[in-house]
Amino acid sequence: MPEFTDDDFLDRLADRLDALPGVHAVTLGGSRAQGTHTAASDWDTAVYYRGSEGLFEPRHLRDVGWEGEVSEIGGWGGGVFNGGAWLSVDERRVDVHYRDLDVVEHELREAEAGRFRVEPLMFHLAGIPSYLVVAELAVNRVLRGEMPRPDGYPVALRKAAPDVWWGRASITLEYAKGNNAPLGGRTEVVGAIAGAAMQAAHAVLAARGEWVTNEKRLLERAGLRDIDGIVANPALPLEELVDRARELMARAVAGAQ
Repeated sequence: MPEFTDDDFLDRLADRLDALPGVHAVTLGGSRAQGTHTAASDWDTAVYYRGSEGLFEPRHLRDVGWEGEVSEIGGWGGGVFNGGAWLSVDERRVDVHYRDLDVVEHELREAEAGRFRVEPLMFHLAGIPSYLVVAELAVNRVLRGEMPRPDGYPVALRKAAPDVWWGRASITLEYAKGNNAPLGGRTEVVGAIAGAAMQAAHAVLAARGEWVTNEKRLLERAGLRDIDGIVANPALPLEELVDRARELMARAVAGAQ
């Protein structure tokens, strides 16, 4: 194992990322930024560049020579979460996310106006809100450069987002009960409930004015972990399964507003 400390490692990593052409800032996110990490936790970083400048290119990161995979810009489906790398650096697992400052600043203005959209992203059952990149500005640790910061959780977003998220959850559950359940599609019904639970959890956290950057502990934070017991009950008819899930979610959403 390397002899230098985690602080030494982070300092060297930040310097190397900051030296890439076109990079304006480097941040640390995830559990390590919030102090909830363990020794086995990944190092979640992001490099901020301006797409309008055309200077940042993934090949520069690839040329550093770290072991792992480096995507092209847009390689993770495009949108606000527009690519990155999974790397091994000095025997530590490092994620590097690409963040276009032109896009980030736009989404900050949109969030302040109460506007957002939901984008699909692998490993996220409900997708991600476009204000995720604003949440990162609020909670991540800036290692190099300077970053804009939201002035708290935008009032307009806190007002608009819960209804959008709960509306999506309600429609998802309605479809599952009316279309999947009568056909005996347990997998489809349980899948719909899982997605709706994440959507409802987003509604809860938005109503509280709490930022969300991923789904990892979203159900716990929203008080919806009891959904496990509902979907795991094989004795419940599928229509009742949906009704009980809706009841749990509706209580959580109403209690947050």
